[in-house]
Amino acid sequence: MHQQKRQPELVEGNLPVFVFPTELIFYADDQSTHKQVLTLYNPYEFALKFKVLCTTPNKYVVVDAAGAVKPQCCVDIVIRHRDVRSCHYGVTDKFRLQVSEQSQRKALGRKEVVATLLPSAKEQQKEEEEKRIKEHLTESLFFEQSFQPENRTVSSGPSLLTVFLGVVCIAALMLPTLGDVESLVPLYLHLSVNQKLVAAYILGLITMAILRT
Repeated sequence: MHQQKRQPELVEGNLPVFVFPTELIFYADDQSTHKQVLTLYNPYEFALKFKVLCTTPNKYVVVDAAGAVKPQCCVDIVIRHRDVRSCHYGVTDKFRLQVSEQSQRKALGRKEVVATLLPSAKEQQKEEEEKRIKEHLTESLFFEQSFQPENRTVSSGPSLLTVFLGVVCIAALMLPTLGDVESLVPLYLHLSVNQKLVAAYILGLITMAILRT
């Protein structure tokens, strides 16, 4: 006799929910990002019902906010941001995806996805790039100071790397700015205002490091 395979009993709220991505970022100046897609996966051998909830439903339109997912399949859930205003910049909203068995009402699992509206994708990239430069410079100065000999009777002065970085920053500040048509320097050596600000920031840190030696 063949024994019937019994499905394990599912505990309410303990079923893992697989959603991608887990974070939605909308950019006010890029309309292509005002529409995002969430993909809900069902790796199980039984069908699932799903429901999408939101902390601020008046700001979003969720296409097919409820439905079903066949076993070992996936569905795409389209989310549109319909209230792109400056007062919402930086505000984090949350979506909750609840899944249950088709024959039951209790929620077997849930997953939260955060959504944020930012003013500009270009500004975000600039901030991340400046942050990486600052972190890299801070780490370089930290390791440079950490590996200096402890038993020094006389200060040896700044290292060659520090002096070289300082000279490079000074040279960068002396180069013409983009848009200066009267300069005799080739155009590819013209720096933007942001590049000169970074050079000035690095030069300030180097000056502080030299004064401490």
